Amino acid sequence: MSKKIYVRSFFIVAIIVMVSSFYSLPYYVSKPGIAKELHPIIEVKNGTEEKGSFMLTTVRMGKANIYSYLIAKWSKFQELYPVNAIRSKDETDKEYNIRQLQLMSSSKTAAIEVAYKNAGLPFKYEYKGVYVLNVIPNMPAENKLDAADRVFEMDGKPIQSSDDFLELIKEKKAGEHVALTYERENKVKNVDLTLKAFPSDNKKVGVGIVLVDDKKILVDPEVKIQTSNIGGPSAGFMFSLEIYNQLVKEDLTKGYKIAGTGTITSDGTVGRIGGIEQKIVAADRAGADIFLAPNENGAKDSNYVAAVKTAKEIDSKMKIVPINQFDEAIQYLEDLKMKNK
Repeated sequence: MSKKIYVRSFFIVAIIVMVSSFYSLPYYVSKPGIAKELHPIIEVKNGTEEKGSFMLTTVRMGKANIYSYLIAKWSKFQELYPVNAIRSKDETDKEYNIRQLQLMSSSKTAAIEVAYKNAGLPFKYEYKGVYVLNVIPNMPAENKLDAADRVFEMDGKPIQSSDDFLELIKEKKAGEHVALTYERENKVKNVDLTLKAFPSDNKKVGVGIVLVDDKKILVDPEVKIQTSNIGGPSAGFMFSLEIYNQLVKEDLTKGYKIAGTGTITSDGTVGRIGGIEQKIVAADRAGADIFLAPNENGAKDSNYVAAVKTAKEIDSKMKIVPINQFDEAIQYLEDLKMKNK
């Protein structure tokens, strides 16, 4: 083979590899992310210091191309998920990303409520309207409203919450008009929509948007959580522990690196998350001593069971602790002996 043919063949192969890497398959790849200390990103005004640390754990998630698909197929701690297992039906990339950021925002709010409630400190909510999470295809809001729009008025009446929105809508019938006032990219706009019955339930009418409350929790002392572009609800439980630890006098970390995961609800329930196996790997790589895992009331396929299995497979020295409720975690940490130096 002549040098010219060899060089030409090389460039052709290189171009094929490069082009094919941009072609997405209908799958997402999940792989171990990072374990990140929370104290630098969560600040309670005049909060107490820690000798150890609480850590959130993440997974790296992205659309699969042919190469990442093949790597995931042969990697023990990478997972493949069909697109419909990650994104809702008809959900766009933009809507998915906004939903993930909104879930993160909601998890932060719930974490603050749980922490302050358990620390015996007051809190209250300020409602400012509703955010659009999704726009349902073939409904009046399609191409009129968009994900992340903040709706705060209907027919001149103020809307503070999704309950307000639904109360006003239920008084109307298909074919009637509603005038909505909303904010998009710091600009106030108006739109007139004709109500229509939902395809899934023709007894209900609406404009075809999925809503979430735009609300702010007001607390004293003030708390700030800097999460950048991290999305999803799975850090809520660890947020609540870090906030609580800065509010109380006793340092619950006691010198340990304490990683974990789980959603949190306002009543303190710690919920199931995805990617527990990858998060165990991430925490182990970061040198965590303890990992707090959702126990799901002892379910056979709980996150805790999967976490224990993964820890054994990678020969981790981390102690895996099952948690159902926030106060269980507090009790465990209060009983924990100080780490030997």
